[in-house]
Amino acid sequence: MAATDLTTLANVKGWLGLANTTTDDALLARLITAYSSYIQTWLNRLIAIVAYSEQRSGTGKCAITAGDYPLVSVTLVQVDGVTIPASPDGIQPGYYFDENTIYLAGYAFTRGRANVKLAYTAGFTSTPPELEQAVIELVALRYKERDRIGHQSKTLAGETVSFYIKDFPDSVQTILNNYKKVVPL
Repeated sequence: MAATDLTTLANVKGWLGLANTTTDDALLARLITAYSSYIQTWLNRLIAIVAYSEQRSGTGKCAITAGDYPLVSVTLVQVDGVTIPASPDGIQPGYYFDENTIYLAGYAFTRGRANVKLAYTAGFTSTPPELEQAVIELVALRYKERDRIGHQSKTLAGETVSFYIKDFPDSVQTILNNYKKVVPL
């Protein structure tokens, strides 16, 4: 299991009803890793807690949205080469933050090109349950459809069966849209 996997083999096997067999464990583990990576690439972000370092352009305002979220900690806020201290209460001069935004009290992110440096950690301590379920369902779908790779439909005895050929089922797409990073920095 890779560190970036968004679910476990046991959870996928439970969803598929394969809890008492080890026949396809290697295949399922590979699918979990592949689709966890694919989803995070599609989301344009990592889900686990990761350290980030950004150089941004100041806007002249007292708030700047972090490139990734949710913010866990902020270790550096620097504007025009001046390091801003942490504000102990959000009222005294310095920086403070919430889930998405870094705020300044008594300072501003002065207008300028690439004049703001930020260092922070952001991400989830564990995969959000709805996102994990989306990964489980996508892995299960790909596992089940491996016998009909390349087929869009099949006709037997005058009956035609059409197969699902989208990247994601609609239910998975809806969940992923809630986590996708869409605002360019």
